[in-house]
Amino acid sequence: MRQIKHPNMDQVELTDIMYALSDPTRLEIVGRLANAGRKLTCGELDLNRPKSSMSHHFKILRAAGLVETLIEGTEHMNALRVAEIEQKFPGVLQSVLIALNKSS
Repeated sequence: MRQIKHPNMDQVELTDIMYALSDPTRLEIVGRLANAGRKLTCGELDLNRPKSSMSHHFKILRAAGLVETLIEGTEHMNALRVAEIEQKFPGVLQSVLIALNKSS
């Protein structure tokens, strides 16, 4: 079975995170993952967009260190890397999520 690559947190830069969060679709994915409080499948996060578009957005979120995607059987389960991001960049993700919740 294929493994999905994720960067180590020491490779993640704040500029990568901010770039990933600059797109409304990716911001919505992050917000939904945060509000769900659990891993979500790609299907639960499709946002009525083409699969190829969503794959692109997940690739950017993974490369930025924001999302971890695990393969469980035939499902791709996605989760925010909240604790790891908080440890490296204290308060950044929480600030984004608070602002996102206020705007919705």
